[in-house]
Amino acid sequence: MSNPDRPSQPPVEPADLDAVERQLGRRPRGVAAVAHRCPCGEPDVLRTEPRLPDGTPFPTTYYATCPRLTGAVSTLETAGVMKEMTERLGRDEQLAAAYAKAHEHYLAQRAELGAVPEIEGVSAGGMPTRVKCLHVLVGHSLAAGPGVNPLGDEALAMLGDWWKPTSCAAVHAAEDATTALAQDTAQDTAQHTEQDTADGVDR
Repeated sequence: MSNPDRPSQPPVEPADLDAVERQLGRRPRGVAAVAHRCPCGEPDVLRTEPRLPDGTPFPTTYYATCPRLTGAVSTLETAGVMKEMTERLGRDEQLAAAYAKAHEHYLAQRAELGAVPEIEGVSAGGMPTRVKCLHVLVGHSLAAGPGVNPLGDEALAMLGDWWKPTSCAAVHAAEDATTALAQDTAQDTAQHTEQDTADGVDR
């Protein structure tokens, strides 16, 4: 049954799903939309259905996929950024209030896609009282834009230009071109071999 309050959005392009498959090493599931694109043009955050096709509840509405992005975020996590942010939430009332609003925004965005009782009231990333996954907060900030998730915005500012110095899209295009050339060469070689064999039989 369709949700009349669900926002209308175009279907996800197969090329975008192919790009994410390269990023994750598997076909993405339950993709509702591309929520954000890297400056190179490829998806780096997906908007994901709250219930996957196999019925599994999935609270992470905004899912970061770009390996460069997620790798850079993991470096921040290893450096202890999450602990420092959580400690600040306990003593900075203004920050805590803004983070609580981010939690409510996340829930509202997910509710647009459908209701899943198993995860009702639960957002992601540790919101609204702690930070347990910067990947979630960064994905939220990229998808929603600045000013919505204060700690996601902070983490993004720490990352710098993770997509440089080489465009992922350019790398993938070069890889595809190399693969296509190899396939064409193999096909030409096979055709020549068949022709040489036929010529030998004719003689």
